[in-house]
Amino acid sequence: MPADPDYRRLLRRTLAALCVTAAVVALCYFFVDRPVALFVHDHGLPSVRAFEWLTLPPPVVQAWVPAVLAGLAVRRAWGPFRRWERAVLAAGAAVVLADQFRQSLGYVFGRYWPATWTHDNPSFLRDGDAGYGFHPFHEGPWYGSFPSGHTARTAAAAAVLWVAYPRWRWLAAAAVAAVTVGLIGMDYHFVGDVVAGGFVGGTVGVYAAHLAGAGAPSGETVASASGGR
Repeated sequence: MPADPDYRRLLRRTLAALCVTAAVVALCYFFVDRPVALFVHDHGLPSVRAFEWLTLPPPVVQAWVPAVLAGLAVRRAWGPFRRWERAVLAAGAAVVLADQFRQSLGYVFGRYWPATWTHDNPSFLRDGDAGYGFHPFHEGPWYGSFPSGHTARTAAAAAVLWVAYPRWRWLAAAAVAAVTVGLIGMDYHFVGDVVAGGFVGGTVGVYAAHLAGAGAPSGETVASASGGR
């Protein structure tokens, strides 16, 4: 079987995105994360209910993924999947896989949360610099801030939509932006956490769409890029 040039291109872009993400996360760690967390806390933004509402969709969507995948498994008995069904299959698998990647990376990096909200966890807002930082290969609820699971799951589904239906990319971007704003506005995550979560979820989603054959036909992609009709 000949090599797939599109897949090789995707691998190169993934490596480039990983390097950019690592650089942005490092900048956030040293210059952005603490000031933003303090700003959010000092201005009482976590008391704004709208921010909390923006964080609710990812867990709700993931709860329905097994039922959706089971339904698709039954549906397959009546013939090949259509493109939108392949996209749903890819999105469901991507959401679950992105969450698993996030949990594994959470153990590898072991970062404290911005605020104290579970199991009396150490946090930057409560403990200052003593509650700020990474503790590699530490397991438990104290160390799950990096990368953001909410962002990873949202970005995973959004990336499939981005690949499969270019004309709806604005909706994919809006969904990720909304969840990101909610997480930062509630002091649930640092900025660097959501950047990393976006990379994890986006990468998983793009590969899931590619492997499931859910990509948009080349004509649709070209038309979308030029404005379409």
